[in-house]
Amino acid sequence: MHALLYLIVSLLAVAVDFFLLGAPFVAALEVIIYAGAIMVLFVFVIMTLNVGAPGTEPAGRRSAGRAWIGPVVLASVLLAEVVYVLVVSAGGVSGGSSISPEEVGRTLYGPYRIGVELASLLLLAGLVGAYHLGRRRSSEEREGER
Repeated sequence: MHALLYLIVSLLAVAVDFFLLGAPFVAALEVIIYAGAIMVLFVFVIMTLNVGAPGTEPAGRRSAGRAWIGPVVLASVLLAEVVYVLVVSAGGVSGGSSISPEEVGRTLYGPYRIGVELASLLLLAGLVGAYHLGRRRSSEEREGER
């Protein structure tokens, strides 16, 4: 569940990047479609599956000591990159041009139509696979396998 919430935060960060590059429509699409609709669907599926075993250890005890080394290293690398970009570009926006919604539609449903369809099939396959792997079998299904 925590990984999914962090994925939502990263998708929102990508939307901010699109906005700063001069594509506010693409940024809005990123928030509405990915961080909104698809991630809400994934949260619903994860909450419905209720995968946690009854005897598992609480999350607070697992995240002590050495478990923080990796996230701290990654966060410091990210902070160093942000400082570098701010120093090199002096806080200015890179030279991008504004993209209209019509251009986005023509591009997505023109030369990149197959890519859009493949991405939607990949998301659907991931959703079906997560449901299949996480579902609990009823006693009737288990007796039918014997």
